Amino acid sequence: MARQTFWKGYLKLSLVTASVSLTPATTESNKVRFHVLNRKTSNRVESRYVDSVTHKAVSGKEQVKGYPKGEDDYVILEDDEIEEVGLESTRTIDVDTFVPRGSIDWIWYDKPHFLAPEDKVGTEAFCVIREAMRANNVVGIARLVLYRRERAVLLEPQGKGIILWTLHYGNEVREPVAHLDFDTKVDNQVLTMMKRLIKEETKEWNVSMVQDPIQKRLKTMIRNKTKSLKQAAPAKKRPAVKSTGNVINIMDALKKSLAAEGEKPRSPRSP
Repeated sequence: MARQTFWKGYLKLSLVTASVSLTPATTESNKVRFHVLNRKTSNRVESRYVDSVTHKAVSGKEQVKGYPKGEDDYVILEDDEIEEVGLESTRTIDVDTFVPRGSIDWIWYDKPHFLAPEDKVGTEAFCVIREAMRANNVVGIARLVLYRRERAVLLEPQGKGIILWTLHYGNEVREPVAHLDFDTKVDNQVLTMMKRLIKEETKEWNVSMVQDPIQKRLKTMIRNKTKSLKQAAPAKKRPAVKSTGNVINIMDALKKSLAAEGEKPRSPRSP
């Protein structure tokens, strides 16, 4: 599938500049999407903005953004006023800060994008910036207007290119759980068995591990309905699991898990 370039501009580090393009690293184009229909006519149902009091439709030019400051009381803001407080969209990724690679927790990472040189002239500058970051084991931090918002972004060398991650805003990341008992001592025998179980279950990474089974089933259902034009049979409900009311001993559970692993046919390991 061809990658869709949705941003073009410049990567700049001090006086070194490279023409670059940005492409989202992930896509939802294969996701099954539905339209809302009128059951009686099979016509699509439209969504419109209406006045909450008069119930009359409101055209786009009559719509304005308002910040609630009280009951039915708003501060009105025009689009140009909102745009004035944002970073000017200069189409330039100006990297002026670096942090050690791995020092930013994964929870701050938002969306990944492929950053690549756009022409032969900028390729050398792009590669110099990439290799210099790799040699110093750092990632770059910059700001950029993407998706109509000013965002902090992280640039990380990867292979022959650079991955640009949009980062979550500071007020979007919640405080970590603080009430856990980190002083709990782990039984050495239990830990040894758990490590053995994890080792038995360790496999090489494969993209099949993150496939979406629901999407696959939906597509199969749609194909079958298209062919037969009949109502699909209702899915069978799984029988409810009855609780015994007993607390499972972790040692017994590990022993059963390891015993089950020993009964499985062992697949040859990759060299």
